[in-house]
Amino acid sequence: MDQSVTLNNGVTMPILGFGVFQIPEDDTQAAVEAALEAGYRHLDTAASYGNEEAVGAAIAASGLPRDDLFVTTKLWIQHAPTGSVEDDTLRAFDTSLRRLGLDHLDLYLIHQPLGDYYSEWRAMQRLYAEGRARAIGVSNFHLDRLVDLIEHNEITPAVNQIETHPFHQRVADQEVMAERGVQIESWGPFAEGRNNLFADPVLTAIGEAHGKSVAQVVLRWLVQREVVVIPKSVRPDRMAHNLDIFDFALTDDELKRIATLDTGDSLFFDHRDPAMVSALGGRRID
Repeated sequence: MDQSVTLNNGVTMPILGFGVFQIPEDDTQAAVEAALEAGYRHLDTAASYGNEEAVGAAIAASGLPRDDLFVTTKLWIQHAPTGSVEDDTLRAFDTSLRRLGLDHLDLYLIHQPLGDYYSEWRAMQRLYAEGRARAIGVSNFHLDRLVDLIEHNEITPAVNQIETHPFHQRVADQEVMAERGVQIESWGPFAEGRNNLFADPVLTAIGEAHGKSVAQVVLRWLVQREVVVIPKSVRPDRMAHNLDIFDFALTDDELKRIATLDTGDSLFFDHRDPAMVSALGGRRID
């Protein structure tokens, strides 16, 4: 199986990466160094995670050629701009780039569809045109906002990073994104263990049939659907474990059994509560 996807502008993106959400800054450099040693070449961070500098330090320490790496970070909401939202977006990009110690990004995402994200997108289109970001995209955009952004702007987002796991499978979202040329990317692939995922009888039985863990079954299920995924771990043994998913394939019957787990609802956001959405009350900011 191909271990990468091709984005709508021809850029190649590894289908399996390493995420650093919720890794404390003091632990991030060691975790990323271990991930790179294990073989990861796709790294995902964000300004709001507070660990971009540590990610950059790990990249520098690795000695790996820049062209071997695919690095993503994300723009946090530009509230109360010092000048304009567009100018603040450009400054935020420069700040992230400086923290990472890089001269360009492979992918830059709008982290949330909140605030004046139209102005943010105009600035990001400029960064893309200048070649400072090889691809630009969004995160946590529901289909209505994603399609609206596509319809009213020059550049279609290359990626939409959204909550995607066995209990919230996003099949309809993926179909529309595919029609529009947007690559789906999963955050929270293990649902942070909610709904007792790691002991789920369906996933456990499938894992036993292949001599694999539930985590490996979930990751294989995602990449077999051509969903980019960025699992996180601070343990080198689990990092290697999560990479070891390309030597087996799920059957059509197994895929159908996993499909029965879909609840159709987020496990992290109550999208029926406008106050929570606007205030990000849960502060879940993958």
